[in-house]
Amino acid sequence: MAGRLDGKVAIVTGAGRGIGREIALTFAREGAAVVVADIDEENGSRVAEEIRGDGGKAIFIKTDVTSYDNVKAMVEKTVSEFGRIDILVNNAAVWNIKLFKDTEPSDWMREISINVVGVLNCIHCVLPYMMEAKGGRIVNIASDAGRIGEPWLATYSGTKGYVISLTKALAKELGRYNITVNCVSPGVTKTPGAMKFIESVGEEKLVKAYPLRRLAEPRDIANAVLFFVLDESNYVTGQVLSVSGGYVVG
Repeated sequence: MAGRLDGKVAIVTGAGRGIGREIALTFAREGAAVVVADIDEENGSRVAEEIRGDGGKAIFIKTDVTSYDNVKAMVEKTVSEFGRIDILVNNAAVWNIKLFKDTEPSDWMREISINVVGVLNCIHCVLPYMMEAKGGRIVNIASDAGRIGEPWLATYSGTKGYVISLTKALAKELGRYNITVNCVSPGVTKTPGAMKFIESVGEEKLVKAYPLRRLAEPRDIANAVLFFVLDESNYVTGQVLSVSGGYVVG
């Protein structure tokens, strides 16, 4: 099974923990050289070290996805280090669990800056390299909140809905360059960032909404992302795959 990404170079944003970490580790196990891009230097460096300790190739690049110049520098460093970019996974995101009436403009702008502008910055900066290479894989991590809307997550739902629409539009625009753009849409996943929410509601209560009667683990999301970057999916683009145990169907 290992080695299906031999020779590939992947950037994973928000790779310091949770879903991003699992994606980075999964890619490395399959032979990819991984750029761990995260604003969290401690966790990001730890993931890159973990990959190298297991015999893989990885570097950490401290990255603020809300800054175009910072993202551009990260992409240029990736090319300088590894010579190419084959895969981009836009995973970095934040959420703010509040009723919309209790939010402030600063709450909205933080989510929009990271969840929307961050995705735009990263895609725009890698495109020249992928277009020159006549190929690439872009996978955006959305959320089923963006597909159906969730109370207490109004702004987050909106940002992830944008990511879903962006995915579909760019798939149509970039197909001629052999660049696929797809979207993985998780439900509630057991990550460090989600545990406070899970504990506040109660995991036993939450799982009742999921036909498979469990919450997702990061590896469930990483496995779906892996499919979209393998050769087996080279005729799949513009798709949104819910990985939520049947919470959202269709």
